[in-house]
Amino acid sequence: MVDLYVKNGRAVTGEPLELTITAGKITAVANQLHCVEAKRELDLAGQYVSAGWIDDHTHCYEKLSLYYDDPDEDGVKTGVTTVIDAGSTGADNIGDFYDITRDKKTNVYALINISKTGILAQDELGDMRRVQWAPFKAAIDQYPDFIIGIKARESHSVVVDNDVKPLIEAKAYQAKLAKRLPIMVHIGANPPELQAILALMTNGDVLTHAYNGKPNGILTPDGQVEDFVHDAYDRGVIFDVGHGTDSFNFETAEKAFAAGLKPKSISTDIYHRNRENGPVYDMATTVDKLRLLGYDLPTVIEMITAAPADTFGLTHKGRLEVGKDGDLTVFGVTAATKTLTDSNGNQRTINLVIQPAYAIVGGEVYEVEEN
Repeated sequence: MVDLYVKNGRAVTGEPLELTITAGKITAVANQLHCVEAKRELDLAGQYVSAGWIDDHTHCYEKLSLYYDDPDEDGVKTGVTTVIDAGSTGADNIGDFYDITRDKKTNVYALINISKTGILAQDELGDMRRVQWAPFKAAIDQYPDFIIGIKARESHSVVVDNDVKPLIEAKAYQAKLAKRLPIMVHIGANPPELQAILALMTNGDVLTHAYNGKPNGILTPDGQVEDFVHDAYDRGVIFDVGHGTDSFNFETAEKAFAAGLKPKSISTDIYHRNRENGPVYDMATTVDKLRLLGYDLPTVIEMITAAPADTFGLTHKGRLEVGKDGDLTVFGVTAATKTLTDSNGNQRTINLVIQPAYAIVGGEVYEVEEN
């Protein structure tokens, strides 16, 4: 007898799909399953089912005063089964973050901030004395299954006069680790210059906020993608949406997509304020924006399942395969009018919206409340 039988679902490509989950793992996947005995059945009545959605850029350490949230508000309550906190904590406080996330319904992982303080203030990398190898390495050794990447915030308000020095240190630390961890780099106002930042990034590192509308962005003043941006993309730097309050612009994204700079992953950069007041709100709204700009349903779902799982080494997540974690997201695509707003206040209207119905984590079913 299986723990959960998910029946009468649809894959994102349209064909019928059914699954079973036992002891937190997927045990069967097929167009139709027969003679299943289950402790619980969930009839999807034709709704879509995908691997559980993964948001690889959130801020959900609840004890911060700047960027914070409850992981479940960003996670299962919105159809997201796994959240990755993007550097809210460093060596000083990542252990406390780990402890308070053990009781959450949502799977929680972390990128460790290269500053040992994490984001206690806007300028955590304005003092290089906060960047220390010994506590950084000790934290990674203590929480190897929780810390799955490194975060360096490379915008002027964060680094002050230190330019790309924090990223240089982050790359040096990355090289010394026995297991390579990807570095996610936040970009924004200059200095430092985007060209100098990208010159330091290598294959598998993640450029988040890639499609912002700021002057120190990926486009020339006349709206063409900078040559050095193409170079970074071609050598394997991962482009991540990282929407956030200030970091996603429809026009920038359109021009980049037309030039072949497709994002590998969609993330929200969500925290309590832009969840409550927008323009982010949730992952489904962020995915709606990428669909508006031309990506089909299978592509955007891959960007929030297999893609972030691959980037951050979550080999047990991201795909509907026997033996993977029993994390699923059930959702519909509904005819409704919705106004979408980017980070610069530009608005577009859509007539088909994604509406999550269930987040299933390790076989536990959580119903998503309709907004």
